[in-house]
Amino acid sequence: MSSTTLSRGPLAIGRLALDVPVVLAPMAGITNTAFRLLCREFGAGLYVSEMITSRALVERTPESMRLITHHESESLRSIQLYGVDPKTVSEAVTMLVAEDRADHIDLNFGCPVPKVTRKGGGAALPWKNGLFRDIVEGAVKAAGDIPLTVKMRKGIDADHLTYLEAGRIAEGAGVAAVALHARTASEFYSGQADWSAIAKLKETVTSVPVLGNGDIWSADDALRMVEETGCDGVVVGRGCLGRPWLFGDLAAAFRPSADSATVTFQPSLGQVAQTFRRHAELLAEFFDSEERGCRDIRKHVAWYFKGYPVGGDLRARLATVESLAQLDELLGTLDWSMPYPGEGAEGPRGRAGTPKKPALPEGWLDSQELVGHDRVTLVGAELDTSGG
Repeated sequence: MSSTTLSRGPLAIGRLALDVPVVLAPMAGITNTAFRLLCREFGAGLYVSEMITSRALVERTPESMRLITHHESESLRSIQLYGVDPKTVSEAVTMLVAEDRADHIDLNFGCPVPKVTRKGGGAALPWKNGLFRDIVEGAVKAAGDIPLTVKMRKGIDADHLTYLEAGRIAEGAGVAAVALHARTASEFYSGQADWSAIAKLKETVTSVPVLGNGDIWSADDALRMVEETGCDGVVVGRGCLGRPWLFGDLAAAFRPSADSATVTFQPSLGQVAQTFRRHAELLAEFFDSEERGCRDIRKHVAWYFKGYPVGGDLRARLATVESLAQLDELLGTLDWSMPYPGEGAEGPRGRAGTPKKPALPEGWLDSQELVGHDRVTLVGAELDTSGG
C-alpha cells in the first residue's frame, strides 16, 4: 500500500462544509440508513440516500416515506431524487424543504439501468438538454437555501456525450456541485473509468465544485483521482461494498496527522465478522424486522469476505441466514484470528457488466429537443417504487 498523503481543507457544497471531500454514492438497495450509519462509524463525509422517485415521493408511498426518514444521528440528511418531469421534481423538492426533511438534495442523471433509460430517464435524459435545464432550474429554485447538486454520466455512448453541456447548464442553473461518473450509459460499470473526462469537466465548470466518481477502490485511488483531474472531491460507490472502513481510510488520506503517513485499515477475519454482524443488526433495526434484515444482509456476504479463507459451504449458509442467532452461530465457526489476506481482499467489487447498446425510447437520439412521442414515453418513466 502506498503511504502517499494529501492535506486538503473542507469541501464546501453550498452552505455545507464537509470535513473531508468524500461522498457516498447512492446505490439502490445498499445505501439505506443502516449502511450509512455503518460507514459513518468508520469515517467522515456526506452520505447520500438510495435513489427516491419524485412521483412516488409526491404521492407519499410508504416505501418512499420510509427511505427519506433519517436516523437521529444523521446531522447531514442527504437525499437523491430521480425524475423526468420538471413539475413533479420541483414538487418533490418543495416537499422536502417545506417539511425540513433534507439538508442536501441530489438529482440523479446517471442511472444506466435499462428499465430507467428505456423510458428516457437517468443517463438518457441529459441528451434532451432543454428538458434537463427545466428540471434542474426548477429544482434549484424549489430548493432555496438547501444545496442541490446533480450526478451524471459522460453520456449515452461515445457518439452521444452530454456531460460538458450538462455541466454548463447545471452550473448556470445554480447547482451547488456537479458529480461525474466517468463512464457512459453503454459502458455500464465495465472497463476503466475515463478520469480525463473529470478533468475536462473541471475545466468547464469553474464556479462550483466538481466531484469525480468511478474506480475508487482504495484511498490511494481517491488521492490519485484528485491529483490527476483536479476535481474537488470524490464520490465512492462500489469500492465500499463490504468495506465500510474505506471511509476511515479516506478520512485519514485527506486529513492526515502532521507527523504520520496514511495507514489503511487491514481487518482480521474477526474484525470483518464483527462489522458484518453489526451491519445485519442495523438492517434489522432499519426494516423493523430481524427476518428482513437477515434476508438483506445475504447479498453482502461475498463482498465482506472477498479474499478471506471462508469456505464455499459456510458462504452458502451465510447467504441463506434467517436470524441473528443463526448468524452468530455461523460466524462463531470462523477463525477470527486469521489476518488480513492482502491483495485478494482489495480491488474491484460489484457487478461490472459488459458494454452494450443502451435501451432508449424509439427515436430518442433523433433530436436533442423533445418531440411529441418523447412526451408520451416520459409519462411512464417514473417507476412507482423508490430505491431502485
